[in-house]
Amino acid sequence: MADIKVPELAESITEGTIAQWLKKKGDQVQKGEYIVELETDKVNVEIISDYDGTLTELMAEEGDTVKVGETIAVVGDSVAPSQEEQGAQGGQPAKTGKNTESPDEEPENKEAAGQDKPSQNDSNDTPSENQSADSAGERVIASPAARKLAREKGIDLSKVPSGDPLGRVRRQDVESFNPNQESGKKPNKETVTPAKQAPAVNADSSKPTERIKMSRRRQTIANRLVEVQQTAAMLTTFNEVDMTAVMELRKKWKDRFYEENDVRLGFMSFFTKAVVAALKSSPFLNAEIQGNEIVLKKYYDIGIAVAADEGLVVPVIRDADRKNFAEIEGDINELAEKARTNKLSLKDLQGGSFTITNGGVFGSLLSTPIINGPQVGILGMHTIQIRPVAIDKERMENRPMMYIALSYDHRIVDGKEAVTFLKRIKELIEDPEQLLLQG
Repeated sequence: MADIKVPELAESITEGTIAQWLKKKGDQVQKGEYIVELETDKVNVEIISDYDGTLTELMAEEGDTVKVGETIAVVGDSVAPSQEEQGAQGGQPAKTGKNTESPDEEPENKEAAGQDKPSQNDSNDTPSENQSADSAGERVIASPAARKLAREKGIDLSKVPSGDPLGRVRRQDVESFNPNQESGKKPNKETVTPAKQAPAVNADSSKPTERIKMSRRRQTIANRLVEVQQTAAMLTTFNEVDMTAVMELRKKWKDRFYEENDVRLGFMSFFTKAVVAALKSSPFLNAEIQGNEIVLKKYYDIGIAVAADEGLVVPVIRDADRKNFAEIEGDINELAEKARTNKLSLKDLQGGSFTITNGGVFGSLLSTPIINGPQVGILGMHTIQIRPVAIDKERMENRPMMYIALSYDHRIVDGKEAVTFLKRIKELIEDPEQLLLQG
């Protein structure tokens, strides 16, 4: 007998939530095989078995919170429970991983293994009796986000049609799935108006509502943002940038840049390089507070905020000061793809000395970004708009303009340093050739 325990995940992560069991009680497992998906504050991780054998006991259910070091399953010897029965009947050993029972024996064996499954008619009675394809012995290919949403809505993933060419069920497939239309059943009154089950205070119980349990990551995001606002003396200063020079430079070199580097030249590499240069001039924005001490960081690991299905994540570009435009763009594309496919590792998210967030990709004109603690500064980019700009006392021109915002912790960053930092960003973006001298 061997215990499967929650492994050490990261220094700041002490617990997680069982998102999904990939193996069932009674299943044969091999060393190195994934048995459970664990949702943590930052990413979803899959835990492997360190032993060969039979999964004899599950110590936690899906949705339970478990701590690092806690036993969540038990693996016994490699002899499956049904082998003794087969040996007594015919003296033939069972083949690992294959179902060798006769059709008449199958219901009895599955019941003994705790794997009862309802009949086809029973499984369609109510949404609460829906069984996932995993419990029926088949594994539906689906993203973790889709599995989580399906659990929250009580939807059987095996019944959700996929729009993916490879058959992978995605979050949007679950969102657009209507179980009532699929099964031809009449709407369940409790499903249509769940407010009758647990009416909210001051809410009209006759109106339809929906209750969605917050994911662990969403809870962590909420707690950290509130914590930052309660502990930091946060202030935001603004400026605007004329994007003409950068846009002309990109237009001139984008094709050649792509041919030579196999990556497109975007705005983020310009702003990342500008941030590094500005941080060198304003070092207290590249710092954090630890007790009564200020820790000035002599490295430049720049976090790039990315909107993922599970919530905002901030993967980090390591040593951005040592990388050229192509390397930065390559890192950004790789991290963004990992975020979209839920493949970010804890290492991708740890650390970071300063953060950039670009609300402009969603059309945001102006915002006050919240610091990503324990950092003390975050730069907010916004959408580019054509606006009339005074060139001199006599002339006006329409220029592509962007508002930029710097939120900073006033406990260690003074207004002068914050304004100087933002002004330096403006100067470098409006004259991007200076960035070539910063590398």
